[in-house]
Amino acid sequence: MALVMGVDSSTQSCKVVIVDADTGALVRQGRANHPDGTSVDPEAWWRALREAIADAGGMDGVAAWAIGGQQHGMVALDERGAVIRDALLWNDTRSAGAAAELVAEFGAEELARRTGVVPVASFTITKLRWLRDAEPDNAARVAAVALPHDWLTWRLRGYGPVAAGERPAFDELVTDRSDASGTGYWNPETGEYDRDLLFAALGHDAALPRVLDADEWVVDAEGRRVAPGAGDNAAAALGVGAGIGDVVVSIGTSGTIFAVSAARTIDPSGTVAGFASADGGFLPLVATLNAARVLDAIARLLGVDHGELSALALAAQPGAAGLRLVPYFEGERTPNLPGATAELTGMTLASTTRENLARAAVEGMLAGLAAGLDAIRGLGVPITRALLIGGGAQSEAVRAIAPDVLGVPVIVPEPGEYVALGAARQASSAITG
Repeated sequence: MALVMGVDSSTQSCKVVIVDADTGALVRQGRANHPDGTSVDPEAWWRALREAIADAGGMDGVAAWAIGGQQHGMVALDERGAVIRDALLWNDTRSAGAAAELVAEFGAEELARRTGVVPVASFTITKLRWLRDAEPDNAARVAAVALPHDWLTWRLRGYGPVAAGERPAFDELVTDRSDASGTGYWNPETGEYDRDLLFAALGHDAALPRVLDADEWVVDAEGRRVAPGAGDNAAAALGVGAGIGDVVVSIGTSGTIFAVSAARTIDPSGTVAGFASADGGFLPLVATLNAARVLDAIARLLGVDHGELSALALAAQPGAAGLRLVPYFEGERTPNLPGATAELTGMTLASTTRENLARAAVEGMLAGLAAGLDAIRGLGVPITRALLIGGGAQSEAVRAIAPDVLGVPVIVPEPGEYVALGAARQASSAITG
């Protein structure tokens, strides 16, 4: 029995699954937590990865592995390969001004054509511009830029910082199409980095991970095959088995709506990011900052657990008697409103009940996701059904209300570590083809 390992290094934790490469059966798994915050020392991810692997019983018998990870996070390395500062995560909005500057300099339509995305605070290119302006001394030290999954793959393969005077193995930094497409300085049509955009952001050139093809692999220090890995959403698409016509709606810390497409999409409005997929296609995606945390906030306010919140929401009528929650509790990425706050409207003596507030929370969260689905469909991407995944999909109210709000049939797959399983599928392909 050949074993493969898949990793999900997410915002909140690191999950490891070890599966049978032939059958896909789960053999063992492990987990370790990540620290809170939108700016995190990457060494914390490295420690968590090793802890999660140990919790899964180690890598004995593993023939191949791959890492899926949170997209966009800026891992800046100096000339020795050491981390310069804490990584700014995808949900760190301090670079919103930098995003606006880049759009003003190059134009939204031109950036969408060259990279598939119009920069917002989430993307790596904006974080590099912020670093250039806010911390110029640190920016000047940057010799290489990686993303979380790139950097963890590099470390687990046996590479890392070297002593002064030695040259780090930057040529062994590798990534995949999906994660490269989330930087804001990679062209999904040519498959090459746009060095002019990198220079405009950082102020100078830097080493970048080599982008592996979907069927390419490298090896680690023990001779195991290492698949390219992927951004978390692209890995989840592999893990859940999404195909043409499917849109995956993931309700976790953030909300993501992404469809499987054979053709590249370009959206100059910036609403839909024209990401690449992990298997050679494309993954047009809309992301929201406010997803399951909306339900968390309203459950706390009402003093109930999530089961009770769901029961309250289902006890109310559709539309919540006019009560409407716009759930921008921590700003929003789509629409691009980093400074926005939440709003509750339609409050009357009759409508302001616990049941209606719970219903408004579910409907408000799903309405933001539905807007993303409509934006993807508006680019000509065929959508026939939605696959509902993530922690929020476990809510009975969310499952019941979603078809009406999303406007398409909804399938809720069995709960699983889909990002890690998608990475494991990549690893399997590295040994089976």
